[in-house]
Amino acid sequence: MEDVIVDTTTPLFAVEESGAARVGRREWTGLAVLALACLVYSMDLTVLHLAVPQISAELRPTSSQLLWIIDVYGFLVAGLLLTMGTIGDRIGRRRLLMTGAAAFAAVSVIAAFAPSAPILIGCRALLGIAGATLAPSTLSLIFTMFRNPAQRSIAVGVWVGSYSVGGSIGPMAGGFMLEHFWWGAVFLLAVPVMLLLIVLAPRVLPEFRDPEASKLDLLSALLCTGAVLLLVFGMKQAAQDGPGTTAMLALLAGLMVGVIFVRRQLHTPDPMLNLRLFRLGSFRAALTINMVAIFVSFGYFLFIGQYFQLVLGMSPMRAGIYTIPAGLGFMIGSQLGPRIVKHVRPAYLIGVGMAMAAGGLFLLTRIAVDGGVGLTVAASLLVSFGLAPVFGITTELIVGTAPPEQAGAASGLAETGAEFGGALGISILGSISIALYRGELANTLPYGLRETDESAVRDTLGAAIEVANAVPGNLGTAVADAAKQAFLTGMHLTSAIAAGAALVLAVIAIARLRHIPPG
Repeated sequence: MEDVIVDTTTPLFAVEESGAARVGRREWTGLAVLALACLVYSMDLTVLHLAVPQISAELRPTSSQLLWIIDVYGFLVAGLLLTMGTIGDRIGRRRLLMTGAAAFAAVSVIAAFAPSAPILIGCRALLGIAGATLAPSTLSLIFTMFRNPAQRSIAVGVWVGSYSVGGSIGPMAGGFMLEHFWWGAVFLLAVPVMLLLIVLAPRVLPEFRDPEASKLDLLSALLCTGAVLLLVFGMKQAAQDGPGTTAMLALLAGLMVGVIFVRRQLHTPDPMLNLRLFRLGSFRAALTINMVAIFVSFGYFLFIGQYFQLVLGMSPMRAGIYTIPAGLGFMIGSQLGPRIVKHVRPAYLIGVGMAMAAGGLFLLTRIAVDGGVGLTVAASLLVSFGLAPVFGITTELIVGTAPPEQAGAASGLAETGAEFGGALGISILGSISIALYRGELANTLPYGLRETDESAVRDTLGAAIEVANAVPGNLGTAVADAAKQAFLTGMHLTSAIAAGAALVLAVIAIARLRHIPPG
């Protein structure tokens, strides 16, 4: 049984004559508050990248410290999503959301004035812990508030769209703040939104918890977090340095800890994760489709920013502006999806969306060094517009197939799967791209560079452009041209691979989900 605690002064649901529970202004206002929290959560994943040069100059971190400053946020988010979903079911999802928002605001202020790299790393880790409370709390609250299927689909679409908007405006907002303030100002963007959430949440959001929830299994939580952190760390190491000893050991240890976690969930009388959910074919298919769709999305987006800034020479602000159409496409697609699915089977809508994304990815294989802004924007628009309804529909299927008292854990599982999909996209497609980049330069890099410069050029496109700018005359131009062409070679092939994955996913969706009726 579930315990739904609400403010009785305002009716939570307004019932139509047909008997379907439909919500009113209060719930839509609550959705807007939740969407703002998701927007900030997503924005914090991208806003820091533009500040890296200033952080390097001011705090002088080592290369390892700089890596942790960038990555530790995502590590902790991925590792704690499932645990936070379960905690929310026990203590109350609204309470967890407000606690996380307060912590996020407080730590953001400390991070903005961090005097050293180790302190900034610690702040980013704490932000990851706080951020992990937002995604499962917001999604499970949406399923609590919106009982009517049609309205719930729209609400999930808004939830999905808010992540895209946050990721899209992150570079632009960061660029604006960095042009007018110091590097720490990028962290202050989250503070007013989180304070607004704390003020409005008790007025517009219901409380929801399972009164029969048992105590949190700390060992399971540690095993779950450890498995995710080790696997994500291993994938990131493999993407950065190739499949070396560190990456392989981390992946192996993560798999072993994951197996122990699964065995414990199967034998404990009160598991953190109800593995019986995986017996449901629709649940398995929806989770797989969601993960691979995120894989495709992260994999292709990894190259767009580099293409705009390093190949075409755009400023961060201008590059961010050119991502606006993709963000708008995601917003529109996420809102059209719930309306279309009333009349079309979800399987077919997912299939068409993935096919559209595949078409956009194939367009990226036609981009050239000497210009391709319009083609890139069109390709990004197709990909985002096609994927938007896929994320909303599969997320609703993942959480909707879970028992209500497991909604928090299921939403945490959906978000964890999304983090894994993103890490896999960056790791696999990024590793392929780097290998192609270095292989291409082995044949095209001009002679005459110093050994240290040649090593830097083979490392990344960004380092290659810096070397090319420092080398005078025709040699510098030749180095830049070779590096840009090598980068595009990797981008073309990885885009083709992602397009193939999207087409396979379209077939799987139609084959495994076509029994689900429209609506």
